[in-house]
Amino acid sequence: MNFTEMRNKLMEHFNEMVKDVDHLFEVAVDKDKLWNLYLDSFPVGTNEIYRERREHDCSCCRQFIKTIGNAVAIKDNKLTTIWDFRTDDSTYQPVLDALSDFIKSHVVSDIYVSKFKKIGTLQNYESLENGKIQEWPHFYIKLPDKFVDRSNRSEGDIKGSFRDTRNVFKRSLDEITMDAIDTILELINSNTLYKGEEWKDVLGEFKKYKKEYNTLTSNIERDNYAWEQSVKVGIAIGRIRNHSIGTLLVNVSEEMDLDVAVKKYEQIVAPANYKRPKAIYTKKMLEDAKRTITELGYLDSLERRFANLDDITVNNILFSNRDAAKRISGTNDIFEEMEKEVAVNPRKFSKVEEVTATDFINNVIPTAKEVEVFLENKHDKNFVSMIAPCNKDAKTMFKWNNGLSWAYTGNITDSDMKQNVKDAGGKVNGVLRFSIQWNESGKDESDLDVHCIEPTGTEIYFGRCRKPNVSSLGGQLDVDIIDPNYQMPGKPSVENITWSDKSRMKPGVYKFFVNQYRARGSKGFKAEIEFDGEIHSFEYNHPVRGNVYVAEVTMDDNGNFTIKENLLGDSAISSRTIWGVNTNQFVPVSVISYSPNYFDEQDGIGHRHLFFFLKDCVNTEEPNGYYNEFLKNELAKHKRVFEAFGAKCHVEDAEDQLSGIGFSMTKRAELIVKVKGATERIMKVKF
Repeated sequence: MNFTEMRNKLMEHFNEMVKDVDHLFEVAVDKDKLWNLYLDSFPVGTNEIYRERREHDCSCCRQFIKTIGNAVAIKDNKLTTIWDFRTDDSTYQPVLDALSDFIKSHVVSDIYVSKFKKIGTLQNYESLENGKIQEWPHFYIKLPDKFVDRSNRSEGDIKGSFRDTRNVFKRSLDEITMDAIDTILELINSNTLYKGEEWKDVLGEFKKYKKEYNTLTSNIERDNYAWEQSVKVGIAIGRIRNHSIGTLLVNVSEEMDLDVAVKKYEQIVAPANYKRPKAIYTKKMLEDAKRTITELGYLDSLERRFANLDDITVNNILFSNRDAAKRISGTNDIFEEMEKEVAVNPRKFSKVEEVTATDFINNVIPTAKEVEVFLENKHDKNFVSMIAPCNKDAKTMFKWNNGLSWAYTGNITDSDMKQNVKDAGGKVNGVLRFSIQWNESGKDESDLDVHCIEPTGTEIYFGRCRKPNVSSLGGQLDVDIIDPNYQMPGKPSVENITWSDKSRMKPGVYKFFVNQYRARGSKGFKAEIEFDGEIHSFEYNHPVRGNVYVAEVTMDDNGNFTIKENLLGDSAISSRTIWGVNTNQFVPVSVISYSPNYFDEQDGIGHRHLFFFLKDCVNTEEPNGYYNEFLKNELAKHKRVFEAFGAKCHVEDAEDQLSGIGFSMTKRAELIVKVKGATERIMKVKF
């Protein structure tokens, strides 16, 4: 076989080798060593000196071998070099085998890139002294168009991009476990992971590659697999580790607590206020929790219902008004019924007798025959229901010695505007705070802005938002919502101004107002001003136009705060119906009790709450049966599953349910009550 015949076989082999591949690769070899190996691998006597050099020592062939001699194709994880073809020729076959073995002993290092279609020289000619023309054949191939890059990018830039993708893909395959993939896919399928649906298909594809990768045993096989697949999978899969979902996958693979891992993921992809719609748990967690619940005897404890008076023992009832409630419900005085529908301005009771909650419990309730509460609009987040196990004999799951729990409106154990501000990234622990909230229905996309004019004349508003734009007195707007349903989807929108250091503040008047920057279905707003641990609540139930002045807070020379409320008019006294009872009216109280964690003289198990259960008050929501903070320590390891149980298990209806309003004994609040005993008294209970 002569060189031309061997060269032609190489061309045929190359065309076959690249038929079903879209990219070629190259291995990291010393190009000079490769060329010298070619020359030195010819059998003795077949590559002798011709003129000054050996017969096959040709500059054209040297250029070919250095240009493409280290190129390979990878198909189905099998590496093929351009030298892998048979000639069965004693001269050339040893050379081809030597080059092939040398290439395969090195690792793939890059994608192969060429700016030229023709590699090598097919033949050239030499004029001999005798006048004849000598034809010299050389190595030569034509690259298919798919391997020729005609862009303006440099070869180094192109190779670097592919190399980076391959490296990230390889790290992803090495570091992300199959268990982590299955866990995240399960969260996505159960709609538990925020924006997880966007990654479902990508993660499903990555799982396929991971499964194939895990079957490979040698490092070379895994390296070649990563190269072959990285040029096919695209950026989303190829660089999955660098995406938000990749951070979650790596953290779970490293056995980070799932809640912590998901929280870190949400910090990347979710708005600051995002609240996960479902508890984080997987099938395996569910199975483990079921096993624990069954073994410890809590299976009957999971089914819950609204509690009624029969669920509370006599010694845990601070007050019962059952007979009075019956008499009220039997009245035929139509004028009395119509009088109840008239809203009363809460300011009417601004100068009534004030008592502490402790004095009310110890000195007023024991002699009371009837108790009514004046229900105000600001109490809308205080509505609460007591929840009981369907099986009264079920073993208690809670830290206290009974199976009763409670749920405030909105399915939280305690609630106020402060939490929404915190969720949005605002500060709530300053010495003075002004917060507003709107768009609770999701239908008010207005751009409301909070403003404050300080004693110096400086106006704090969105133009002075965030650090370092803090006023000279330390005032700062730290939450600015422009597009409510985009920035805070599924939650009320808030804005917030705080002063964190009283020593920086100047005595004088701080004027607070709300401005309608852009109305989009304005419905009004709620506002809070907090100082000295006391919250002053306001409500404006009309469309906002221009400025609405809420209040003025005066700081005296001794650092004491007083407030002058400016938000007057019908908006502050409008009546609402919540859980079947009307606000800005007196409502009869059926039962007063502590929260169940303080029944039977228990003390120190969480916050103590005082509940006023109201006549005809019926919970219209679907409350949680319990919360993780209630559970015994032996169940804490299954907190994610129990969180799901609490939200998923339907709370059954019950006659004469215990629902009404509740107050934490550790949180500032006030409630106007009418107490009938030997005399009738109206007083303001201060918590």
